[in-house]
Formats: sequence, C-alpha cells, structure tokens
Amino acid sequence: MIVEHLNLVDFRNYAEADVALDAGPNVFVGRNGQGKTNLAEAIGFLATLGSHRVSNDAPMVRDSADYAIIRARLAHGERRVLLEAQVNRQGANKARVNGAAVKPAELPRYAQVVLFAPEDLQIVRGDPSARRRFMDQLLVQRSPRFAGVIGDYDRVLKQRSALLKSARARGIRGDQLSTLDVWDDKLVALGSELIQARLALAADLSAPMTAAYTAIAGADHEPQLEWALSVRGEDPEEQDAQPAHAAPAGVIAEQFREALALRRAAELERGLTLVGPHRDDLVLRVRGLPVKGYASHGESWSVALGLRLASAELLRAESRLGDPVLILDDVFAELDADRRARLAALASGFEQVIVTAAVGEDVPAGLRARVVRVESGRILEDPHA
Repeated sequence: MIVEHLNLVDFRNYAEADVALDAGPNVFVGRNGQGKTNLAEAIGFLATLGSHRVSNDAPMVRDSADYAIIRARLAHGERRVLLEAQVNRQGANKARVNGAAVKPAELPRYAQVVLFAPEDLQIVRGDPSARRRFMDQLLVQRSPRFAGVIGDYDRVLKQRSALLKSARARGIRGDQLSTLDVWDDKLVALGSELIQARLALAADLSAPMTAAYTAIAGADHEPQLEWALSVRGEDPEEQDAQPAHAAPAGVIAEQFREALALRRAAELERGLTLVGPHRDDLVLRVRGLPVKGYASHGESWSVALGLRLASAELLRAESRLGDPVLILDDVFAELDADRRARLAALASGFEQVIVTAAVGEDVPAGLRARVVRVESGRILEDPHA
C-alpha cells in the first residue's frame, strides 16, 4: 500500500496542505514545531482512527475551526482509493470512501499504517493504558470490526460504572440492584471477545517480536509479551505471574462472571468496575525481567521499536493491501549509530517509508532518496536532496 497524495484542511497548524508522496522513502525535515509530525499523525489517523500524540480528537482541529479534513489517495497495486476523514472538535467524526459516506470504522479496511515515535517509549515505561491502546489499535488494523467491539465495550463500561456510582450514592446493596445483572451480561459478552482477541494477538506477535528485537538490538535477550488478566486476579507486578494463554471464549466468559461476582461488594463500595479488559496489562520482559523498571534505556528503545516492527511484519504477512506504510516520526535522533543503521536496513524493505527529522543528517543516507522541507506549515521540496 502506498499513500500517493495527502491533502489537509484545518488540521493542526495547516490551513491547507497538499503533499505528493513517492514509493520508497520520503523524508520530511524541519525544526520542531513546523508541522512535520502533523503530516505523519494525519496519515496514521486513517489507519487507527486516533492520534499517537493525544487521546482525543479536538487538538487535531486548527484553532478557530470546527473540524479538520484529512484526504488521502492510496494505491493498492493498480487500484486507487480516496479516503476522507472529517475530524470534529465536538461530536462524532465522519468519513468517505471514494466519495461515498461510510462509518469512520471502515477506514482501516483500506489504510494500514505502522507509526513509531518517541512517545512509544510510554508503551514500555508508562501506565498499562498505553500498552492496551497499542494492542487495541493493532487489533483494529488487523481486524477492523474490533473498532465496534471496543467502542461498544467502552460504552457499556461507562454505563455500568455510572450505575455503580449511583448505587453507592443512594446506599443500595448488590442484592437490591437487579439492573446490574443486565449490564454484567453485556460487559462479559463484549469483554470476553476482546480479551480472547488480545491473547491471540500477543501470541502471534511473539515470533516477529523476537526477530525484530534481535535485529535492532544486535543481541537476543529473549523478549516476551504476555497478558496479565484482571478476570483471573493476576498482578502484572509479580515476576512469577503465569502467562495468560489463549482460551476458549466460554472459559474466559466464565472467569469474567466469577470475578465480577467476587468483586461486586468492592465495586459498589468504590463505584467502579474493577475487572475486565480495561484493567488488564501487557507485561513485557527481556532477559526474563520486566522491561518496566529493569531494562536499560537502549533495551527499552529496542523493545518499543521491536513492537512496531513486529506489528508491521504481522500486517504485511496477513494483509491483502500489501505492506503497511511505515512511519518513523522523529526517531533517528534518539538512537545510537548502530541502532540507526539497523533500523534503516529493516525499514528500507517496506514499499513506502515516511520519516520525519529535525536534522536531515540524522537519517541514514539510504533513506534520503526524497527530502521535503517543512517550514511553518508550508511544504517545500528540497532542491539539494
């Protein structure tokens, strides 16, 4: 898959922008704050329906505008597809494919992008929510229908938690709250499906993650990724926690129901839903130790890069769209010379690579086939490239 053309209207610092892109490597160079990362963010949005920088959509809309437009013409071999997303400051977003209105959740069926940025260190070092978000975005790219499953689960979770808060405020006990059982059924049905899909994804990422980490780090530190599931009462901080392997949906649903029954009194006391996929954590290990708290800076970078490259390999192996677009956003300045060279060698094998950098010389020469300068929201071809 190749992005041939990108058009932005009222997106971030762009009143309007038109960018032509080539197959192979494309490098956007500009000082910080000029808008180069905004281009990467816009392309990534079409594939993940979200930003790698912010958790809500409003910051992507230019000041004084009510919505932003992202348009991209994609090439899938000889076929061309025009995608359009309207990102609203308030209210639901809108989307079009070849001019026809569709649900935004349809866009990832046509666009596959793997984006790596310095923020990805938070996947390794940050809160569990960053790791859940990473896996769920990959899950949506791998199987777009999960955008609906995740959205439905989040809505049920909010409604169930609101009911728990209301019951706590009114002093209602669990045996007097029959409506909670209805929400439990919905939560278990959607949550079990999501848990099962996450477990399968972690298993499928294992081999490409090992290969990618070794290629980046230059050493095999036996990277591992496994889920700690709240429905099983698992604690990700325990080094000897048992890895959560895939299980039949019925088994997961039964464990989920049992956990809800066990924690109902605590949930009513706190007004929170305490078990479910929203409380799970993806545990990452190298050399048998949790990456968070034990890995060196270089190992942490290698794990984060390895996760993204493994994602790209998984999508490449399964997709009918060809290679995903690989975006490396302001990454090379953070890496030592060896990791730069190894990453460039791996990236060069993808159909299209988009690189952003503050200093062009930070990008290995093999990826500098085409350089575009970005200055104050303006796109300028570099005549010296």
